Amino acid sequence: MRGIPWVWAGLLWALWVVGQPEGRWECLAPLSTARQEVGVAVLGGRIYAVGGFNRFGFTLASAEVYDPRTNRWERIPDLPVAVNHPAAVALEGRLYVLGGYRGPGLTRPTDRVQVYDPAEHRWRQVAPLPAPRGALAAVALDGRIYAVGGARGRAVGELSVYDPRADRWRVGSPMPTPRDHLGAVAVGGRVYAVGGRNRQAFTLGALEAYDPTTDRWAVLPSMPRGRSGHAVAALGGCVYVLGGEGNPAAPSGNFARVEAYVIAEARWVGLGAMPTPRHGLGAAVLGERIYLPAGAVRQGLGASAVLEAYTPPPCPTR
Repeated sequence: MRGIPWVWAGLLWALWVVGQPEGRWECLAPLSTARQEVGVAVLGGRIYAVGGFNRFGFTLASAEVYDPRTNRWERIPDLPVAVNHPAAVALEGRLYVLGGYRGPGLTRPTDRVQVYDPAEHRWRQVAPLPAPRGALAAVALDGRIYAVGGARGRAVGELSVYDPRADRWRVGSPMPTPRDHLGAVAVGGRVYAVGGRNRQAFTLGALEAYDPTTDRWAVLPSMPRGRSGHAVAALGGCVYVLGGEGNPAAPSGNFARVEAYVIAEARWVGLGAMPTPRHGLGAAVLGERIYLPAGAVRQGLGASAVLEAYTPPPCPTR
């Protein structure tokens, strides 16, 4: 009988942890290669991390894939063209890696679109972007790829739409706010572009949404704290913004606090802090968890092999 109170105490503790309003974090198996400014996407229930910078600032051709069932990473064939700051997105069973910089550093932006087929275990190249750019973002929506923003010399607001069946790009209406180092997600038939930087500001809070049916952008409430080089994920009616750089209040220069945009209520809420604040990372959603591989642990160069998973609370409502 004396054990019963401890059982109840354990149950109450478990319920308290699950019910935490800021969500839960877990540290998982590290990548095989420390990297930042990386392309990240989910394909076939696995998470791909491609390209980026290593700890010495060299541009990487290497790529690897994480299996959440085994908590292991494994290498896949190298990219044909090494790139840092690419965008990565999965569509119709293939991984697309768009643009990026060939280096050194943020030089030689490319228009290459590199496609990995896991069934064939090899890369190929398809129709290039309409113009070269690095530090862009991309999403898949209704069988097409939308590539937004980026830079070549200066930030651009370009929107390009790729049809994989025709292997052809077309140009859509540009974003109201030109920017690079931004994040993007597709939710409810719209493309949301979040944060970034340009020549006017190193940390932007801009949130804009594109409607493909009208080819128009809507300006939405800005993030409370502008940031760039962050990761963005959509889950349960919220757009989550994680990490990023340009924080003068932190010794690392990185942002730890998670911000969430509640789409139905057009408002931002603040959540808890990341265990390892990073920028130049990526976000991948599997089930109810957001996986955050790679990224730099300090502003500028500081590549890491960290993989953390975040289970956010239910999307906040009033």
